[in-house]
Amino acid sequence: MSLYVTELRRLFKRRLTRLLLVLLVLGLAGVATAFSYSSHKLSPAVVAEAQAKADADYRQATKDWERTVAECDAAAARGEKTEERYGPDCGRQWQPQPEMFDPKWHLPYQFDFRGEFGNFIAVFAGMLALFAFIVGASFVGAEWSTGGMMNLLLWRPKRLAVLATKLAAVLSAVLGVSIVLGALWTLAFWLIGTYRGSTAKMTSGAWQSTAISGGRALALVLAVAAVAAALASLGRHTAMALGAAVGLGVISEIGIRIAVGLAGVRFGDRYVLSTYAMAWFEKQWKLLDYKSCDFAQGQCNPKELLITWQDSALVFGVGTALVLVAAFWLMRRRDIS
Repeated sequence: MSLYVTELRRLFKRRLTRLLLVLLVLGLAGVATAFSYSSHKLSPAVVAEAQAKADADYRQATKDWERTVAECDAAAARGEKTEERYGPDCGRQWQPQPEMFDPKWHLPYQFDFRGEFGNFIAVFAGMLALFAFIVGASFVGAEWSTGGMMNLLLWRPKRLAVLATKLAAVLSAVLGVSIVLGALWTLAFWLIGTYRGSTAKMTSGAWQSTAISGGRALALVLAVAAVAAALASLGRHTAMALGAAVGLGVISEIGIRIAVGLAGVRFGDRYVLSTYAMAWFEKQWKLLDYKSCDFAQGQCNPKELLITWQDSALVFGVGTALVLVAAFWLMRRRDIS
């Protein structure tokens, strides 16, 4: 039996992997189920009811306006000053118009698959990335901390091949789970859109765009899994990967934000990882520099900096490559015992 098949089986036989997989499925199912109850199909009856409420609001506003004008006229006839209280001409120019009362204000929320499913791809990727990170880090880290890696190297003394096989097992497992759950996730929200929302305008081009977004999400999840496994190998412990992730998050999202804010750096958010994550999912992310505005002179259009998904690919790609190179380099040179 090949080492790859053995490692893949061991990965799925681990209790932590099975537990996390169950929790992931339950979490995704819970999100989809809860969201399905918040969306409502806009049937003709619901639209008609909303129109009736808008018409009622218009009639009530008209009555209130007529009463206010009548009160103003009566006060003017008594010689009272009415302009300060009722406005010029007793507020006749403020007569309500039907177009001011949009029936959409009375419509319940309806999920639009084409316009909103991209957000749920990001939600799916976030939950799956957490699963991939813990599984990847624990699978490699546990091997080091329990001595399993040393025993394996006695049987298969090719260090780089062993680490590469473990990494391949993690990535292929995450890939398989992502594809299966991603298909079910898409199906779930398609059914929500069909029966409790809208699936209008889902052309072939829209489906291609959805597939590309899913592909970007999958690439990010695989990168997270690879980095987690590499960090665990570098530190010979799962805690190394978890600690590095927490430290990176604190430095990026708190430390760098504070530092660039105090230093007055223009477009400081371009040094924060979450900016590139948003650009990766949204295809592009716009940063605004309000410090370039002088509001004392009136309205100002702040300077803009556009972060594209290509910029995100460069940042995440280089970061992932550096961690992997370091893990394989140290694996080759370190003392295994």
